[in-house]
Amino acid sequence: MRHVNIFVAGATGTLGRPAVRALVAAGHRVRGLARDAQRAELIRDLGADAVVGDLFDAEAIRAAVDGSDAVLHLATRIPPLVRMWRRSAWRDNDRVRSQGASVLVGAALAAGVRTYVQESISFLYAAQGDRWIDETAPIDAVWPLASAHDAERETARFATHGGAGVILRFASFYAPYAPSTLDTIRLARRRLFGVVGRGDHYVSAIHVDDAAAAVVAALAVPGGIYNVCDDEPLTMREYVLALTRACGFPAPLRVPTPLARMLLGPVAAVLTRSQRVANGMFKATAGWAPRCRSVREGWSEIARQLGRGR
Repeated sequence: MRHVNIFVAGATGTLGRPAVRALVAAGHRVRGLARDAQRAELIRDLGADAVVGDLFDAEAIRAAVDGSDAVLHLATRIPPLVRMWRRSAWRDNDRVRSQGASVLVGAALAAGVRTYVQESISFLYAAQGDRWIDETAPIDAVWPLASAHDAERETARFATHGGAGVILRFASFYAPYAPSTLDTIRLARRRLFGVVGRGDHYVSAIHVDDAAAAVVAALAVPGGIYNVCDDEPLTMREYVLALTRACGFPAPLRVPTPLARMLLGPVAAVLTRSQRVANGMFKATAGWAPRCRSVREGWSEIARQLGRGR
């Protein structure tokens, strides 16, 4: 892969930071968008150049993107677990995904960018029981997933003008530095992160470091939709047990499905979809493979890094 000039939105986020670090390590010239001077300094510490600006300022983003070979939309504002049930908590994230993608695609088209990479989510897929889910499986883009589908449509708009529009449908992120992981560990320590219902629905996941490596690999693949997840999705029961055993926590409680729906509202239906996501197409096309093949390995590693979660 030749070295290219890359513009990254979301450069200081959970995926953005390790992705920028990996892109710089691969020899690419990276410019990251920062909302303020403090975040700009974080980007510079990663070895990249920083541009201070507003993702929704179309004119400023056009100027920032000019001269780039690739544009990466890695920006999200996912609310904390304890606030996910509130529709208002998702407004910023929805705007970042929908309007942010529209602004970035417009800037990329104006600049003649060759490649546009969009972070998306495998939660978009409809529940499929124990069947493997590839990129041809049907989606069900209900709230709060609709904005991710909006971003994918913007990527398709980019592709219709001849560029490579790459959509990476990531599974659930986890990493020792990810806020959602730290929230999950805090809840699990207090036995508040339990097995919903029978726990037989599949959960697909990806360590954020592996996701960052996938972002680098995505620069060399043809346009299209790709699943990015580990090799061994587990059932919800297996997933929670892997976490609690790795951290030395008590056995998890079982949470009746009606109670989960009462606590989380419509988000509960999304989080309990059975999604056994397959990563074969991206592995074959990009030559990428996850270092953590399953959360059994990943949670054990994180527990060691965080002192067994205590």
